[in-house]
Amino acid sequence: MNNKSTLPFKKWWLKWRFHLNILLVLIPLGLMPSYLKDAALFRGDTGLGEREIGLVKVGPWSITLAELRDDIPQQDGPAGYLKSINAALCLACEDQVKATYLRLGKPRNIRTAGHIFFGSPYRMGTSISIPEKTQSDALVWITMEGWDGSLHQASLPLTQVSPKTVAWLEKRGTAK
Repeated sequence: MNNKSTLPFKKWWLKWRFHLNILLVLIPLGLMPSYLKDAALFRGDTGLGEREIGLVKVGPWSITLAELRDDIPQQDGPAGYLKSINAALCLACEDQVKATYLRLGKPRNIRTAGHIFFGSPYRMGTSISIPEKTQSDALVWITMEGWDGSLHQASLPLTQVSPKTVAWLEKRGTAK
């Protein structure tokens, strides 16, 4: 009796198994362009990020900044909304800079300098927190610490760093 009830499934499987296997090959092939684009972005083949912010002079040094993704900040659980930023130090200053920090709003001291960049001097990355009540005229501060103990700071308007973030804040009605 049990054998008769599985007979229709067995007949269906024998007829369609080839087509289902072809489908299992075609689905990953359809996702390959997106995967290859992301792989090139993370390897650095397409530059620092999707949107280049530009060269910023910080004291005697300079740093090139780019948004990893030209998109709105992404929710990251209890951490809130985060925006990923990549950077590259100038060739002349790579041996002189000990640490580079990024923060939304002016840091009060070195202990509150912000999120530290990690990675090689040629391609560093960090994510900065974007609070929901951020003003559209907020400044993003870059703090660079030298091996000699010197500190240098520069700021950029958030509209220059990430125009889509400012538009997202204004759409939510939290920016003024």
